[in-house]
Amino acid sequence: MPTIAALLLDWYDQHARVLPWRGIHDPYRTWVSETMLQQTRVETVLAYYDRFLARFPTVEALAAAGEDEVLKLWEGLGYYRRARNLHQGARQVAEEYGGVIPSEPETLMKIRGIGAYTAGAIASIAFGRAVPAVDGNVIRVVSRLAGIRENVGIPSVKRQLTREAEALVPPDRPGDFNQAMMDLGATVCVPGTPSCERCPLREHCDAFREGDAEELPVLPRKNPPRVIDYDLCLIFSRGRVLMRQRTETMLQGLWVFPMLEGCREAEELRGALRRETGLTAADIQSAGEARHIFTHQVWQMKLYAMTCGDNQPAAPWRFVTLEEMASLTLPTAVRKAVAVVRERLK
Repeated sequence: MPTIAALLLDWYDQHARVLPWRGIHDPYRTWVSETMLQQTRVETVLAYYDRFLARFPTVEALAAAGEDEVLKLWEGLGYYRRARNLHQGARQVAEEYGGVIPSEPETLMKIRGIGAYTAGAIASIAFGRAVPAVDGNVIRVVSRLAGIRENVGIPSVKRQLTREAEALVPPDRPGDFNQAMMDLGATVCVPGTPSCERCPLREHCDAFREGDAEELPVLPRKNPPRVIDYDLCLIFSRGRVLMRQRTETMLQGLWVFPMLEGCREAEELRGALRRETGLTAADIQSAGEARHIFTHQVWQMKLYAMTCGDNQPAAPWRFVTLEEMASLTLPTAVRKAVAVVRERLK
C-alpha cells in the first residue's frame, strides 16, 4: 500500500491537472468545486467556479443570498438540485455550526447535499484527514487495481471497494492522493480502454496482469431514458411572452414556457392551452424543434409561436418582457425557444 501511494503521488507531482481549486485548503472552496463537478466536465465547471466565488466568497455570503440569485449564477451548469442543496447546506452551516464547516466526514454528511464522496473530498483536501473520496473515477481505478469483478452497485461489493480505497490513502498528503486518484481515472485509467502503458500503478494492477481492464468495473445496468414529446408554446402579447416559475422537482425554481405533453393539432392545442393558462391562442405557427437529454428523460419538443388577446393569464403564468426574461434563471432545455423569443421581441 505505501508503494502504491508513493508511486501515485510521484506521478501526481509531475502530471497533476492545473485547476483553480487545487493547492488550497479551504473547505468552502472544495465544497463548491466538488458540487459543481458532480456529473459535469471539468472544462464546463471552469467557466463557473471563479464567477460563483467572486459573488459568494464565503459560506456566510452564500447563506445570506436568495435562491433566485444562486440559481441565476448556476444557469447553464445543469442539475440545479446541486445548487439548491449547496445553498441550503450553507444556511445549515451558518445556523447550526456558526459558519464553520466541520472537518469530520461523519459530521459533514449531516449537511444538506454532502454525501460520502464530497465529505471525503472536503475532509482530506481541506483538513488532511486520511479518508477516501470515492467517485466514479476512483471506483474504476480501485476495481481494476484490486480485481473486483462483481457488480459495484451491489451494497456488499460497494463496501468492499470502499475498504480497498480507504486502505490506499496514506496518512501524509491524503488530499493530494485522492486528487491523484481522480486525475488518474480521468486521464489514464479511463472508461473502456485505459492507457495502461502510461499508468504508474500497472505493475500493481490485477486487471493489467489479467488483461481484462476494459471489462472493469462491472456496472449496474441503466434503464434507457424515457422519451417525452412536448408542444412548447411561445405565447406573445404586447411585446411580452408568457412564462412561469416551475414548482416541480425537476428544474424547480427555473422559468419555462407552457409545455404540453404530447403532439396536438392546432385546435386541440388551443383548447389545452386555454385550460392550462386561461388564454385563447391565435395565429399558431411552427417555430422549429428542439431536443434535450437529461439523465432519465429526453425532451423532444415541437416549438410553436402564437399570439393571444388582452386577457390576463391564470396564475402562476405571467407575461414578461425581454429585459425581465434576461434576469430570470432559464434551463438549458429551452435554449432554442429563448432564441426564438429574443428574435421575435427584438
